[in-house]
Amino acid sequence: MDLAFLHPLYADPGPWASVYVDLSRHTEDTAHERELTAEAIARELADQGADDATCRAVRDAVNELRHASDPHGRALFARAGRVVLDPPLARAPYGGTTADWAPLPHVAPLLDLAGEDPLSVVAYIDRKGADFELRTALGSRDAGSVTGRQWPLHRTGSADWSERHFQLRVENTWEHNAAEVADALAVCQDETGADLLILVGDDRERRAVRERLPKRLRDRVTEAGHGAGSRLLDGEVERLRDDHVRERAREDLERFLAARAPDDEGRAGAAEGVPALVEAAREHRIDELLVIPDGPDTHREVWIGEDADQLAVRRTELSTLGEQNSWAARADDALLRSVVMTGAPAVSMTLALRGGPADRAPVGGLGALLRWR
Repeated sequence: MDLAFLHPLYADPGPWASVYVDLSRHTEDTAHERELTAEAIARELADQGADDATCRAVRDAVNELRHASDPHGRALFARAGRVVLDPPLARAPYGGTTADWAPLPHVAPLLDLAGEDPLSVVAYIDRKGADFELRTALGSRDAGSVTGRQWPLHRTGSADWSERHFQLRVENTWEHNAAEVADALAVCQDETGADLLILVGDDRERRAVRERLPKRLRDRVTEAGHGAGSRLLDGEVERLRDDHVRERAREDLERFLAARAPDDEGRAGAAEGVPALVEAAREHRIDELLVIPDGPDTHREVWIGEDADQLAVRRTELSTLGEQNSWAARADDALLRSVVMTGAPAVSMTLALRGGPADRAPVGGLGALLRWR
């Protein structure tokens, strides 16, 4: 998951209110229930020590969601009387609505709730061209189309030499159109930043387009076994997205497991456990953070300073490093702040580990692939 959108949360010091609002339940009295939820959240934050202005800002923001059409939920991050960020969620919050008041924004749940929704382009392919559709968990929209040569498109059943020549021209038309679709799809991916390309159509057309896509896009492609002209249902797209996310997470996990072993210079390319990760974060060596959101070490207490690389397992370590001010924070959120500020991604291991042996998991639920300067 690219975490660049979280930068506004680290431009100012905490404490922060972090609220995950479940909007998945709908009843005849939904608006009234959400008003009650807004009041309950404000009281919960006040009980945890939040200032009145921030409690009011969160309450008003949740109240404004009482008629929202978000199918799953919304996260709200607020401080000093202002909601700074309110990303929509691709999944309803586990356990319902929650509210936390802490020195750092509690962003770790986003890895599962917002980070498992790859932006997808669905390409409906036939011999004449293709229509493109942009799909997310929140809906769909048209993303353009491409039209290739329109003649000749169909073979004949004759064995006459002239007909064989005609059929060769048909083959050339198909190949030309497949190349046109592949080029247009590559441009569409560049413009949208899509994580996943779903090819829909007959086997031959899908294969022809896939073979002509740039190599850099090959690992982003999947196919759906539908005939030309059909439209994928939301559930089918969600299944394909989940499969894609699971496969990418498994690839990250395999790289992590392989990197555990030291190289010829005695350096491991992976780290796990809070002490090792804190040291790597201080030295800006985390290349990718791996998180199991409910892992036992995710809520372990670490100590942070004002800057993202000021973190330690013990408070006295920060004093030794010259940091005057320090606060206790969750390990997952402290490490996520660090990787956001150094431009590294983070990934949830939830899908990658589903049904697998526990010894493949990073120790304590936190691990990282490292970079060496």
